Order: sequence, then C-alpha cells, then structure tokens
Amino acid sequence: MTALKYLQAYPAALQDRVRDLIAQQRLGEHLAQRYPARHDVQSDRALYGYTMDLKQRHLKNAPGIDKVLYDSKLDVVRNALGLHTAISRVQGSKLKAKKEIRVAALFKAAPPEFLQMIVVHELAHLKEYEHNKAFYQLCTYMLPDYHQLEFDLRVYLTWRELPSMTNTHKQE
Repeated sequence: MTALKYLQAYPAALQDRVRDLIAQQRLGEHLAQRYPARHDVQSDRALYGYTMDLKQRHLKNAPGIDKVLYDSKLDVVRNALGLHTAISRVQGSKLKAKKEIRVAALFKAAPPEFLQMIVVHELAHLKEYEHNKAFYQLCTYMLPDYHQLEFDLRVYLTWRELPSMTNTHKQE
C-alpha cells in the first residue's frame, strides 16, 4: 500500500481513490483536467501585488505586509508551502516589526487556484496565528472552496513526487 504523506489526515476512502488513480497512472491526467491553467504571477513583485490585492479585498484592517516573495528554500516535506514571519528589529529606542509572506518557489508553475489557496492561507495568519476553527473560517471567507483546494493541492504534491517521469506536467 502506497503511503500518501500529504494525505494522511484524510479519510481512507479518499486516500484509496488517490491510490487507484496512481495505480492506473491517471493522477496527472485527473489533475490536468481539473486544473488545466498555470498562473502568470512569476516575479516577487507580481506576487506582492497579487497578495496585496487579495488582502485589500478581504482583510483591509489586517496588519500591513512589508515583503512577499517566492522562496526556493522552503521545505515542502515539512509542510511549509508558505510561510508568514514577523521580524522584529530594534532601531534606536523603537522596536519595529516587519511582516513577510514567503511562498514555496514550486508554486510558480502551479495552477492559479493553488497559488490563491497558499496566499489566502498565509494572509489568514495575519489575523489568526493558530490553525484553529477561526483560522479556517477566515480562509473559507476569503476562498469559499478553500478545503477542496487544500485537498487537491495535497494530491498535486503527491503527484509531483511520483517516481514516474512520463508525467509531462511535472516541473523540476
């Protein structure tokens, strides 16, 4: 039985459906049918604008963001698809905090829905630090199909790690 590290928290029936698609070598095809497009947010500057637009639409009163960028060093294996940080520095007699959002660089080649899900997730951390009920309510407020997209994103990550190199959509 194939271990599905990104899907371990999901019901066995869903995991079995993914395993069946893997066994039939149809998981990539399934994802390509559901998410045929790739987004065009390719630079850190474009990602910053994209993030600020979502923030402005949904979280006008949330703290500001100083920096948004793609990060090639984020470790997807440890579930770091994105990262929000508040860096505090002492400047003279004042303590200044800068808020940053980093998105794993592998999402440069992902469907737009997955990028939006990651950015929404990181924006929600501006108001809710923990992954609690209020956090997920905020995520679904900004993106109503958040939970489905999170599951599909985990399926996408599973597909990316399949040993088969016959997958034409796989980005290295």
